[in-house]
Amino acid sequence: MSTQIPMGMEHHPDIVELREHYERVTLTPRAQAVEALAVLAGLFLAASPWIVGFTAFSTLTVTCLIVGLAYCVLMAGYGSAYERTHARAWAATLLGAWTIISPWVVSGAVDRGKNIVTCMIAGAVMFLLGLAAISMATITSNGASMRRGRAGRAGRAGG
Repeated sequence: MSTQIPMGMEHHPDIVELREHYERVTLTPRAQAVEALAVLAGLFLAASPWIVGFTAFSTLTVTCLIVGLAYCVLMAGYGSAYERTHARAWAATLLGAWTIISPWVVSGAVDRGKNIVTCMIAGAVMFLLGLAAISMATITSNGASMRRGRAGRAGRAGG
């Protein structure tokens, strides 16, 4: 009777290959640019009440500060730890959508021209950066499986 110790999932060849693939993705200029732009967008949103000058609207000021910092936390480290953080891009995308509608949703009369424009532009940028991060995960996953699929078909056709 053989007593083999089962291999842990973290050492499974497919998991190891996927991690290595994600590490290669993080070294691309695109992943690094998405991370840098996302952090800048989050910091701008957090500081926008003071930059643009709508601190009198305290509910929107607090909303922008909290959402901007949360966005930074979600997207920071994206490029350096892609395999563990790419799922956060969905939440970051939702924060971008929330930022777009926040002037009309938060309590108080905060829907003024510069507030709306600032939140819509910052929110749209955040939303698009989140989608870019999501698309990198989708493209790399599909690309890896497509390469394996072609190799498998070629191997079967030749054999």
